[in-house]
Amino acid sequence: MDDLLDTAADWLRDATSVLAITGAGLSADSGLPTYRGVGGIYEDRDTADGVPIEVALSGSMFRQDPAITWRTIRRIEGACRGREPNDGHRALVWLEDQKDRVWVLTQNVDGFHRAAGSRQVIDIHGDLHQLHCTACRWSETVADYSGLDELPVCPDCGSVVRPKVVLFGEMLPPAALATFQRELARGFDLVLSIGTTSVFPYIAQPVRHVGLVGGKSIEVNPGVTEVSHAVDLKIPLGAAQTLRALRERLAP
Repeated sequence: MDDLLDTAADWLRDATSVLAITGAGLSADSGLPTYRGVGGIYEDRDTADGVPIEVALSGSMFRQDPAITWRTIRRIEGACRGREPNDGHRALVWLEDQKDRVWVLTQNVDGFHRAAGSRQVIDIHGDLHQLHCTACRWSETVADYSGLDELPVCPDCGSVVRPKVVLFGEMLPPAALATFQRELARGFDLVLSIGTTSVFPYIAQPVRHVGLVGGKSIEVNPGVTEVSHAVDLKIPLGAAQTLRALRERLAP
């Protein structure tokens, strides 16, 4: 395993531009469930309302019965509450300070990357802590949901409020998508896929794209994923453990 980490550290040392793609496996090291992994929220399949969690967390359900969606979102937010960024998040902040260009493309909605200090973050699925009205321009960022009503409504117009997250069946946020496409078009020397199953095509795309422009790819994941066969280097370890080991090799 040391040989794999040494090789990854050498590639990172030589790279001037890096894209880190992060998934629930990184936040799991802060104590959050992985949703699709062992012990994850999705293992329960059905919610307390008797519908599959993917249905409860869909845009169509929010339009039909927002209370059901809000109850499931609260479950996710409750898992995040009191948790903090881990060594993996902090290692990516350190890397951004060392390199000419480092971006984080995250599927996580917990906000940990920004809380740790990362500046160039593409929250492709949004952030649980950013709320907005479904009818007017009201918006607010909250630390947690402890002060919210069971079904939060806008203080300005009384319409239902929702987090700025992508629910199942909804489009990706245009601004985040535009940033992602712009930076991917510029190319990266190295793409890190960290703690994600890469089931969404836009998450797997950078791994496949980097080889076409002469770059390298590394996957950090103890399991086999959609991109395991495509990466140049596979490190079958946990996210925070690996990022901590890489930082130690780069800055002993």
